[in-house]
Amino acid sequence: METRRFLIADSLSDGAAYDFTWSSLDTAPPRFAHTHDYYELSLIERGAAWHWINGETALLNEGALLFVRPDDRHWFRARRRTGCRIINVMFRTESADHLAERYGDDLAGRYFWADGAMPEVHQLHGPRMERAINTALELQTARRSLARIENFLLAMMTRVVDYAVTGHAAMPPWLAMACQAAQHPEVFRRGANGFVTAAGRGHEHVCRMAKLHLGITPSVYVNRIRMQYAAMALGSSDQSISGIALDCGIENMSHFYKLFRAHYGVTPRAYRTVHARNPVQPTGGTSLARTQRQPQ
Repeated sequence: METRRFLIADSLSDGAAYDFTWSSLDTAPPRFAHTHDYYELSLIERGAAWHWINGETALLNEGALLFVRPDDRHWFRARRRTGCRIINVMFRTESADHLAERYGDDLAGRYFWADGAMPEVHQLHGPRMERAINTALELQTARRSLARIENFLLAMMTRVVDYAVTGHAAMPPWLAMACQAAQHPEVFRRGANGFVTAAGRGHEHVCRMAKLHLGITPSVYVNRIRMQYAAMALGSSDQSISGIALDCGIENMSHFYKLFRAHYGVTPRAYRTVHARNPVQPTGGTSLARTQRQPQ
């Protein structure tokens, strides 16, 4: 297939630091693949898409967040059965270089700076998905300044992605599916047993492969998701702490507090005080940005 190289100068007006698009993908096969001289962050906002990249094809479902690098050779097309709406943000390499230089210890080998053959992919669900959409939509009407794009990128990498499932090319499909399933309350409420059941393999084999590909056990992986769910609920709702713990599948409040403090360094109550819902930028439920700013 022919490959073309897209240039950011062809898309940005003078002085703009980024470009934002929110569009529906075509279901027809593309006529060519492309690379570019810029970075892209893409979010599957609705439906699903086939994504061919660097010689491999994957189905990206709603909530897939991609950190695409300049030399990644790829194309998208909507899945015919579902259609696809995608949010795409392109920005200059200078912005990425600045972030890497300033926050190298936190970003090295991750996100846009992953050194593998495939770019990093994260699967978002629930409150995290809503936060990603709301954060991205702020770019649509904002002045397209350097400060705005750098603030956005840091927010996506540190406030949205945190502990989201990362796709690895070598990861067995059943393990990747278990990771995605573990994002759902009906699975993570059951703890490690829910993860193992979703994997459909023996307990010992699942634990061994999780250690190999994720670097942690299913129990630790699920507890991370539980605690992030709890943190999202604390910051975006008035639900009681005991109710949030039960929603996470944890009946022992002492254990819940211990886990939460281990992940965030503070008690759930202290976390809620600092991260109380911002009425200007809601993080839970359906936002005004999502209901009013529809694509043309």
